[in-house]
Amino acid sequence: MSIDWVHFTPWASLSGGILLGMASALFILLNGRILGISGIVGGLFRRAPGDSGWRVAFLLGLFAAPLAYGLLATPAPVRIDANWTTVVVAGLLVGLGTRYGAGCTSGHGVCGLSRLSGRSLAATVAFMAAGFATVWVVRHALV
Repeated sequence: MSIDWVHFTPWASLSGGILLGMASALFILLNGRILGISGIVGGLFRRAPGDSGWRVAFLLGLFAAPLAYGLLATPAPVRIDANWTTVVVAGLLVGLGTRYGAGCTSGHGVCGLSRLSGRSLAATVAFMAAGFATVWVVRHALV
């Protein structure tokens, strides 16, 4: 294994992690809710009175942020090294795993671990183990 030093971005990664942590902390402090994307999106389909406004605003912000960034800076070109069938199947598997795991990686890995949730620790370990196994199978067993 070697590190791709040309594309190694520790400062950008650290900055992104700090922003995610601050956003998660502020969201739970100010809104009383966990910043898990699957829970926010799922709540749109289980409507409670007066509950959908902040969810829609949050999702609009998720879509508006990269668009605003594109106006202010030159974004890196998007490169997907897979065919559309693989991308669609992967997306469906992630959605299925999110449903069975009672949350997504952002909900469990960022918000759940920061709240010292045992369930989130187990889910994050399972996510990581499945990811490691998938990479090993794709890169070594299917070659």
